[in-house]
Amino acid sequence: MVLGACADEPVTYSEPVGIRLQASSASATNGIVTDDKQITTEQGNPYGHFMTSAKDLLAGKAPSAIVIEGATLQLAPSSTGVGTLGEVFTGSVSVDFLINDSNNSYGVASGEVDAQTAGTVELDPHFDSAALPEFDYLKLLGGNFKVVVRGTAAGGFADKAAKVDLDATLTFSAFE
Repeated sequence: MVLGACADEPVTYSEPVGIRLQASSASATNGIVTDDKQITTEQGNPYGHFMTSAKDLLAGKAPSAIVIEGATLQLAPSSTGVGTLGEVFTGSVSVDFLINDSNNSYGVASGEVDAQTAGTVELDPHFDSAALPEFDYLKLLGGNFKVVVRGTAAGGFADKAAKVDLDATLTFSAFE
């Protein structure tokens, strides 16, 4: 989706970027379910597509800022051993960016999951690249970071022998 505005307003470009993360009952450690994945390794590299499209719209220039304007976490139908997100997580679940080389972590979005949560949860986005030092911002622009999903395991999850596919969709916006 391309967003344009009056001539006085900066040019922005926004696009959802999906990434599939995986977890299993066996990997739930100390009551925490977590997984991470390099953003550029998703099939078709949707983040790379977002950055290319943003730079094209910005006349070849890198965005001066990137924010997350929306975020969801969904239990994929390919998951086995569970039928809802509420069987995987309980309480707060978060999505973070872990920057390569610096290992700095930045909160992206978070939300609450309870036993009644079915397949999708809307997360509250709170990422703004203005909080990043230049070194980490350049890594962000280049796709040199991991997406991390983490949350408290639901009761009994560790005993289910479940294999879980989690689809995180982040709506990135790039600003002139």
